Amino acid sequence: MRGEILDPFLHYLAVEKGLARNTLEAYSRDLNAYVAFLEGEGIASLAETSTLTVMAFMQRLQKRGLSLRSITRAVVALRGLYRFLSREGYLESNPLEDMELPRLSSTLPHVLTVQDVEKLLAQPDAEGLRGIRDGGMLELLYATGMRVSELVDLPTSGLNLEVGFVTIRGKGGKERIVPIGEVAMERVRIYLERVRPAMLKGRESPYLFLNNRGRKLSRQGFWKILKQYAMQAGITKRITPHTLRHSFATHLLERGADLRFIQAMLGHVNISTTQIYTHVNQEYLRQLHRQFHPRA
Repeated sequence: MRGEILDPFLHYLAVEKGLARNTLEAYSRDLNAYVAFLEGEGIASLAETSTLTVMAFMQRLQKRGLSLRSITRAVVALRGLYRFLSREGYLESNPLEDMELPRLSSTLPHVLTVQDVEKLLAQPDAEGLRGIRDGGMLELLYATGMRVSELVDLPTSGLNLEVGFVTIRGKGGKERIVPIGEVAMERVRIYLERVRPAMLKGRESPYLFLNNRGRKLSRQGFWKILKQYAMQAGITKRITPHTLRHSFATHLLERGADLRFIQAMLGHVNISTTQIYTHVNQEYLRQLHRQFHPRA
């Protein structure tokens, strides 16, 4: 069942839909888990499944402790699979055609204040090799709002310090051009001149940011770096690799940036994705009101 059914669907998602590698990997895990569930239940074909089968699978995921977001992603993958198979003639009908997705709570993204960001960006040692690299990464991330995956995948060819722009390859291979800003430009320029050659030690790499062995920095490696500097800065708020991206968008909105401009900078396909930051901004205003209004 796996190779015969899943492989054509995943190939379709990669080639025709242009889904990002991370999304494809997540869908592949979800779909393989579903097939394993069916095999455990003695179900030999997707033609024998129904909405109840998928609901039972969702309950299994819930018992395993998966978050509602992860369960929803699995259901999205399954809906796509059944739609693809019914359209291609593998199935006579799609049992999930009218199935509703689980409702996600409207959890707002975690953001830092401008003061917290300034504390964070001040932590790297401006004289040490690692500190120069880390300072360049943090500044570039906050200056552009790019995803951490986009940062660690960024090639040196994507950087144009003369003009002050960076070309970012986002989800689905879509490219966007984002301005950098003077501070980030200077930090990255110093890294390129003083640190990157020392890390390469005569070798070559297409990637902009490298680890101590001159290889591509991983997302996990960046996550450790970020947590370390957050602790040094005394930031007690929850921080994730996406925190600077969320903070970037929120701070722009607070200062009057147009939502369409922020959408283009973040690389969101739909404006509805960007609109979450309007809710963040409203919550920020409510906090200010509670803090400073005499009758709040």
